[in-house]
Amino acid sequence: MDEIIGEKKMKILCLHGFRTSGSFLKKQLSKWDPSIFAHFEMEFPDGIFAAGGKSDIEGIFPPPYFEWFQYNESPTKSGFAPGSPTLRGKALPNKGDSVPKGARTRNLLVKDKEDFTEYENLEECISYLCEYITSKGPFDGLLGFSQGATLSGLLLGYMEQGKILKEHPPMKLFVSISGAKFRDPNICNIAYKDMMKVKSVHFIGEKDWLKLPSQELTTAFENPLIIRHPQGHTVPRLGNKELKIDKSRLLRWYAPSTSNSEVRNFSHQKSKKDETAMETLKTWTREIGFYSNESCVGGGPNEACKHVNIENGVEEGKKLEMPNEVEIQKAQE
Repeated sequence: MDEIIGEKKMKILCLHGFRTSGSFLKKQLSKWDPSIFAHFEMEFPDGIFAAGGKSDIEGIFPPPYFEWFQYNESPTKSGFAPGSPTLRGKALPNKGDSVPKGARTRNLLVKDKEDFTEYENLEECISYLCEYITSKGPFDGLLGFSQGATLSGLLLGYMEQGKILKEHPPMKLFVSISGAKFRDPNICNIAYKDMMKVKSVHFIGEKDWLKLPSQELTTAFENPLIIRHPQGHTVPRLGNKELKIDKSRLLRWYAPSTSNSEVRNFSHQKSKKDETAMETLKTWTREIGFYSNESCVGGGPNEACKHVNIENGVEEGKKLEMPNEVEIQKAQE
């Protein structure tokens, strides 16, 4: 496989969550088998602003902590808060929903049943990241958790609309873990005007208080891959027995999006019917790696969302309210 892909690794920019750090996101991703990212060169910068208050990881991971942008406390009634991992919709969490330890993040931004949807310093953040991407890149993709995933989705939308990074090659992939959309109409009318063609995979927790905003983010992308897990607002663990799927169906998901014959041929090779979640991600990242030397990656026919369900509490056949949805089989013991 390595001979097919070539020596060049894909360069991925990884953006951390609210009031954490690049080092903490790197630690979070260490829950996964390193071979998942074997073909990636990953960078973990810190947010541009120092944390403006207590962090939910105090006592768990050493400071300093950072924010990509900040929020004020002007409540609105505009629905889900701006796609930040630190914000949620109007409704308070259901019983059993997960919030960060100490609930500092949620309590900072949710009061009664209103959202705090106003934010500060977003333009400075975008300018900083554009400069970072230009000077350190080019990058092949973005990965983010929570606030970092939300911000990454915004950057991709602005790029596709030609608003930023006009000279940068198109991004080839996006990994969102508990991300969401911004809700400001001035942003939405630009960033999410058209469905993005970049290959995307979205991790959505059944107990995450950002579950619904995370689902909404998937609608901004053509043919997204959705991986559901039973946990909360976290980077999920991927154990060897947590998930089994039909690999051939996953291969058919991304094979139509490139003209590379090696990818198409690989999609028809004989393989085991069932693979773990970890093996699924390894396969997905390897296949995306085929694109590393291409100037542009289009999105094939819009087949809507493909789902992978991680065991422990996910109902079989449960679907999002989206057209043309296809569900990959539920894990079996």
